[in-house]
Amino acid sequence: MRLLIDGYNLLYVTDLFGEGVQAGTLEGSREALIAYLVAHLPDNLRRAATIVFDAAGAPPGLPDRYSRSGLQVRFARGYAEADVLIELKIEHHKAPKSLLLVSSDHRVQRAARSRGAKYVDSNVWFRQLRQRKSELGEPNIKVSGKAMSAEYWIREFRDHVGEIDLPTVDAIDIPPEANEAPPPPNANEGEDRLGEIFPADYLDELRDEFGDGI
Repeated sequence: MRLLIDGYNLLYVTDLFGEGVQAGTLEGSREALIAYLVAHLPDNLRRAATIVFDAAGAPPGLPDRYSRSGLQVRFARGYAEADVLIELKIEHHKAPKSLLLVSSDHRVQRAARSRGAKYVDSNVWFRQLRQRKSELGEPNIKVSGKAMSAEYWIREFRDHVGEIDLPTVDAIDIPPEANEAPPPPNANEGEDRLGEIFPADYLDELRDEFGDGI
């Protein structure tokens, strides 16, 4: 899956303000957001992500595009605003069904919907990203009108599953029956469940992009 992120739209729903002399400035907040995404997106998703910012806030002398640990950063120089560049990137994307737009802007959401791309509001996506360690049991969220389960996000963030913080056993009242050995897992259960959420052709697209391990 490819990520296209509306940079300032996402920034405004975070509490990232930067550090040091840049704390509280637009540049400091923007750099804090980029650093956060680099640190928290799994490698495969970070390398498939582009974040677009309005050029009006770009520091002088900075190129209109650069890469930070695989994350593509774009400033919409030559465009009236970032929305225009985002719309063009959606319009010319070769595989829009594999694209996920992160933005709460209805204008760019309509552009995504017109091409069959998925979209999710910035606040919803950032909350899932920030709380992925503790939200494994949360109910489904909506992405482009389709239910995306916690299992989906676990798969997206599978590189970080080993970092999940769990409560200690002493803090939990465990009923006696919980000590019984569970039945052997069904090897096809995960795929069957995904089949209930996504159409078969979407699973094929994911396998084509990331391999059979998805």
